[in-house]
Amino acid sequence: MSEEETLSIRLLKGFGRFWWDFLVGDTPEITAAVVIIVLAVTVLADAFHVNALAYVVLPLLVIATLALSLRRARKPG
Repeated sequence: MSEEETLSIRLLKGFGRFWWDFLVGDTPEITAAVVIIVLAVTVLADAFHVNALAYVVLPLLVIATLALSLRRARKPG
């Protein structure tokens, strides 16, 4: 393995670790919720052709996710 390949692999691993830590961080459930919300809105808009419902569902799911996250953060212990 040449030194260029080793450096490029190290850079890719570091880049991946940065994004994992940035996106997942301390609350992986929010990252999972975002992925689920995006998939749900995409399915509603593309598969079922209900764009208006997708526009309503998106903010409702985001608000619900934030409310659950805040509730979890405020629990003692």
